[in-house]
Amino acid sequence: MTLNTVWQQQYNPMNNIWLSALIAVIPIVIFLISLVFFKLKGYTAGALSIISSAIISIFVYKMPVDKVAGAAEQGIVSGLWPVASIVLAAIFLYKLTVKIGCFDIMKESIASISPDKRIQVLLIGFSFNAFLEGAAGFGAPVAITAAILVGLGFNPLSAAAICLVSNIAGGAYGAMGIPVTVPAALTELSPVKVGQNTAVILCLITILVTFLIVFMVDGLKGIKEVFPAILVSGGSFAATQFILLEFIGPELVDIASSIVSLIALIIFLRFWSPKNILSAESKITDTKHDLSGKVVFKAWLPFILLTVFVTLLNTSFFKSLVQAANPQTGKKRGILNSLVFKIPYYIDSTVVKVSPIVEKPTPMKAIFSFEPFTSTTTAIVLAAILTIVIFKVKARIVGIVLKETILELWAPILTICSVLAFAYISTYSGMSSTLGLALANTGKIFPLVSPILGWIGVFLTGSVVNSGSLFAGLQHVTATQIGVDPSLLVASNIIGGAIAKMISPQSIAVAAAAVGLVNKDSEIFSKTIKWSVIFLILAGILNFLFTM
Repeated sequence: MTLNTVWQQQYNPMNNIWLSALIAVIPIVIFLISLVFFKLKGYTAGALSIISSAIISIFVYKMPVDKVAGAAEQGIVSGLWPVASIVLAAIFLYKLTVKIGCFDIMKESIASISPDKRIQVLLIGFSFNAFLEGAAGFGAPVAITAAILVGLGFNPLSAAAICLVSNIAGGAYGAMGIPVTVPAALTELSPVKVGQNTAVILCLITILVTFLIVFMVDGLKGIKEVFPAILVSGGSFAATQFILLEFIGPELVDIASSIVSLIALIIFLRFWSPKNILSAESKITDTKHDLSGKVVFKAWLPFILLTVFVTLLNTSFFKSLVQAANPQTGKKRGILNSLVFKIPYYIDSTVVKVSPIVEKPTPMKAIFSFEPFTSTTTAIVLAAILTIVIFKVKARIVGIVLKETILELWAPILTICSVLAFAYISTYSGMSSTLGLALANTGKIFPLVSPILGWIGVFLTGSVVNSGSLFAGLQHVTATQIGVDPSLLVASNIIGGAIAKMISPQSIAVAAAAVGLVNKDSEIFSKTIKWSVIFLILAGILNFLFTM
């Protein structure tokens, strides 16, 4: 068989969709058992999932060996770029701020707003997390905010879990709203309408998340003592979120909501403070530095630069500089388009999706895209370079930080690459679609399980965007068959995906690396899985009620 032979996916190899789904879920079960019960390292669990998914793809789904290898290769490369590169750059920038003393001033500036741990998780774990998700996404928000919380004195395991749970709030609208706009475009639905249909459920979940992260810090006692602050933080975020989704669109939801939430809580804290202060283990109480506006601004400058560069590179202006020509829409070729590299993998267009996943046979693209001028990695690297220049950091210090970062992150990067290799095999073989079709077979109660599709998609790929690309079409087709508004079920896919971000092996590996818990993925997973399942059940029930 030649490498360019076209192979069509099959979704029911056992001629019984539930039996086929039972086989398709085996690699996921192996991963979970390896991680949770046997407590194997993340990359070992990932490797076992690769092997099991490859065996099933070849012998059950009859996928050619070269296609399986090509899918795994694409997953590994995707793990390196953009995911691992973003994490490396983000952690390098964080470590750099520690080495040059900026981080100590940042900690004191946060403590000067409130030394209370419960307030700090609302400011950093929740609002700042969502802000970074809206601007950057791809793991950077969890990595940076979890590292900051550890620097403030939080237990590393708790910091990782809190930031993963908090990421629900921004996960559905991260990186300038593309988790909504991409699946909407794929299904030819209005992104505004799809965003509107995510609003009620996710705004409710957003408020619940603020209560939950305080509970994770200090239980019911903590909720009672900082109840007004929780309402201000979560309420202002959810209100802004709802207004933007209803009347404007999803693109700026995270950035605007997080800024409003931060400002509202900071202003509120000028007039109110909890009666009992729950201090972090580091007990930052006495200011050691001059906390004038100039000093604080300079300390936060690395992350201000990060925000500026990420925002600029995601503007329509910069995107127009690298866009390809499109005669159908009249778009002209951008002047920097020659610096965009798109390299096809050898399986490009050789795997074909068929009905009922798509209306007509559709070859699956497999292209490595390197777009440095719109990359989050580039934005972080530029912020790091300017930080080095502005603070006159010696080359020796830069070398030390770079070496530390690489040594700490090699294991999480292996985990990320192994998980994505397994995810791509599942996607290209059709196993992921088998799971989707089995759930779609539930008929009129499908809206109840619809969010599970998005949940599975993000567990496999680590991305709400990729989950939408994988299952939005199926959600649309099933909605039409059962007489439900398709935009409602495409929205439920996004909601389920956002809820799954806290248990995605890719996200957990990033969080573990950020807080220094390398190879402790199973401990973090056990902290987040129960909350993810609870939110998923709630989303399913609400989604079902909305379609009645």
